[in-house]
Amino acid sequence: MAVFEGFQILDAAGPIAAFEIASRFAPEAYDVRVAARAAGMVRSSSGVRWPAESLGAQRDIDTLMVVGGHGTYLAMQDGKFVAAIKRAPQRARRVSSVCSGAFLLAQAGLLAGKRATTHWRRARQFQKLFPDVRLDADCIHVRDGQIWTSAGISAGIDLSLAMIGDDLGEDIATEVAREMVVYAKRPGGQAQHSALLDLDAGGARFAHLNAWMRDHLGDDLSVERLAAEAAMSPRNFARAYVAETGVTPAKAVERLRVDAARAALQQGAAIQEIAERTGFGDPERMRRAFIRLYGAPPAAMRRTLRQP
Repeated sequence: MAVFEGFQILDAAGPIAAFEIASRFAPEAYDVRVAARAAGMVRSSSGVRWPAESLGAQRDIDTLMVVGGHGTYLAMQDGKFVAAIKRAPQRARRVSSVCSGAFLLAQAGLLAGKRATTHWRRARQFQKLFPDVRLDADCIHVRDGQIWTSAGISAGIDLSLAMIGDDLGEDIATEVAREMVVYAKRPGGQAQHSALLDLDAGGARFAHLNAWMRDHLGDDLSVERLAAEAAMSPRNFARAYVAETGVTPAKAVERLRVDAARAALQQGAAIQEIAERTGFGDPERMRRAFIRLYGAPPAAMRRTLRQP
């Protein structure tokens, strides 16, 4: 666990607990260590201090997990710390991040050309700083080869459970989740944010259009149709919409449709009916959208959402 001054303590504590509990079911499976730029006490954003070893002195590393927190941006300027992260793939089987820890992986050049995620609130800034990274700000966690990244804070637990499942099998990952009283695979509720990137958060320019989209999910919501509603040319509209909201018009439509479909699932509507009503057209198209955004198909979501 790589930490730095101002790290978010839950980014580290959640995964540490998951790996600790996994070792109860599979003795000696994990040996967790906390490391920083230099050995000593490291202050978290809460003020609580943790003892850490020197990251540069670590030799026997299987998994490096870089945490996030308010101190991320200062840590990005620490050349020695970033260099130690950059060398990690040469000696570790996998390298990962929690929340804004993805900024440190990207600063070290480990995410160039790769698919990754981070906290939804940091997505726009991340895309501006690292345009060569294929950021998917909707996902709880993403794996691209040797590199794993995850969303904000508690998503570090989801990431750890995915790693445990990959290492020790899904049965043990499920037992760890039960022990921690969390979902084994986060099957319900949200991708990262209930309104997904909250389309109106960037400004009011397209607030009316977004409301219109929500009221016309079953209609043709192509770029051309949306541009006409906004009284703009398709090219200018698409460019302006991305700049304002941080997502493409197609992504925005998909999120709104999935959000409406999820609410209909909770009310008990039939999947075929929901697919037609929300504009997906057919259940298979809706299923693929749910898996992309929530990591689970509508049928699994229905079971979770309707649990008392």
